[in-house]
Amino acid sequence: MFIEGSKKLLFTTFSGRVPVKGAIMAIPVKLSEALIEDARRIAAAEHRSVPKQIEYYFRLAVIAEENPDLSFSLIREIMKADAEQATQEYTFG
Repeated sequence: MFIEGSKKLLFTTFSGRVPVKGAIMAIPVKLSEALIEDARRIAAAEHRSVPKQIEYYFRLAVIAEENPDLSFSLIREIMKADAEQATQEYTFG
């Protein structure tokens, strides 16, 4: 834990899209203890790690900003469908 002034901040890593010669690099970021605890609680319920939960909410927020006409539940369903692996090719008709 890192203490800055009277605020407690935790260091964590965020696997963001930081280009490093074609690779993705984890970088340390400062996040409030309250945010980490909220993410930890929700991550446990969703069976994700804390960093994965934060990444999930970041992607959700980006999609919501880029598509203000879509509802939250529709965005979540799109993200679920996008994460599913196709088991076989779908044949129309």
